[in-house]
Amino acid sequence: MREQRQELAGLARVAVDRPRWQLAFTVVVSVWSLAWVVGQVSGAPSPLDVLPARWAGLPTGWLDAAAGWCAGRTGPLAVAGGLLWAMTSPRRQASAPLGWLAVMAAAQDVGYEAVKWALLVLAVFLAVMGLVSIPGRRAFVVDRVVVMPKDVARAGATAVALSAVVPLVAPGLALARLVAPYLTRPPRPARTPIARPASAERTRPAGTPGDLPEPLPVPRAGS
Repeated sequence: MREQRQELAGLARVAVDRPRWQLAFTVVVSVWSLAWVVGQVSGAPSPLDVLPARWAGLPTGWLDAAAGWCAGRTGPLAVAGGLLWAMTSPRRQASAPLGWLAVMAAAQDVGYEAVKWALLVLAVFLAVMGLVSIPGRRAFVVDRVVVMPKDVARAGATAVALSAVVPLVAPGLALARLVAPYLTRPPRPARTPIARPASAERTRPAGTPGDLPEPLPVPRAGS
């Protein structure tokens, strides 16, 4: 149980470990995709239907025009969404929200079936990579690129997790900001100052530049 909590915490840190502009973009996609997914419970609205334009009293003519243009055109984008999810990694997380945008664009044409198609494409891609990796299960990485089963499984699990967590990024950040003032954090370890040895004074020989000349003796009267 403790290891599972640590894995979830690590996944949450990785999901928000991205540039600010990318995190803001992911939050927008997260709110939109979550509203669309939750809306499937009642009414099965399209991705454009969940936008708050009608609720806010804004002009909606462009929504109808966009929905009409997507009909019969954007369904194949579900394949692109699945491939974008497959290429997601901790260092390349922008493909996860882009995959959700592609899936929602496809859903405007084929409905929620776009998610199933994208997941099927993702599963087929991982299966193909798994088959390709079988010959490399006993290979040694010396001077060539090798596809190994363990790496394929690890990369596939990471891609699935980072793609699936996109709709939860916005509520997760809101919850973290809400409860942050009420959490008691352990004290940070004090930094031990680095003890530096006292530098020994260097004696400079006479005549070294920067030394003052010794005063000449003053002759006494009568000597």
